Amino acid sequence: MDILTVIKTRRSIRSFNSNEIDDEKIEKLLEAAKWAPSAGNLQARDVILVKESETKHELVDASFGQRFIEDAYMIIVVCANTAKSESGYGHRGAYLYCIQDATTSIQNILLMASALGLGSCWIGAFDEEKVREILNIPAEVRPIALIPVGYSDTEPKPPSRSLSVHNEKW
Repeated sequence: MDILTVIKTRRSIRSFNSNEIDDEKIEKLLEAAKWAPSAGNLQARDVILVKESETKHELVDASFGQRFIEDAYMIIVVCANTAKSESGYGHRGAYLYCIQDATTSIQNILLMASALGLGSCWIGAFDEEKVREILNIPAEVRPIALIPVGYSDTEPKPPSRSLSVHNEKW
């Protein structure tokens, strides 16, 4: 499948069946995250794989009751490593570049999941401090997204899309 087809067919999945994901597919998701671009190649992003039912249940509470994440085979928590980015770029690294590093990895994970026949969803609505506490995340690392990943129970239709394009100046 070519990359534009993967981009166009990727959907946010909020309904999962109970099928397990084999280790080879998980490795491909992580490889996709690893190869995302990063500021100065500092790779200031980390991931946490959550498969335990109890921990997933706790993350439902931290994500304001988004129950569907608990049904996914796993949740990939993508984090920005502020200390690593700050070491190379100071304040701008700590407050922007590491977040950009994390988000490029998130997009790669979402696209790879789709290419592998998996469903996923980018979850940004969560209590950062609760997630930090549940997963024992150090202070210099910020959780940026929760990505539930599993086999989809649905086939959502594509939404309409638009893009505002401006030549040279707004």
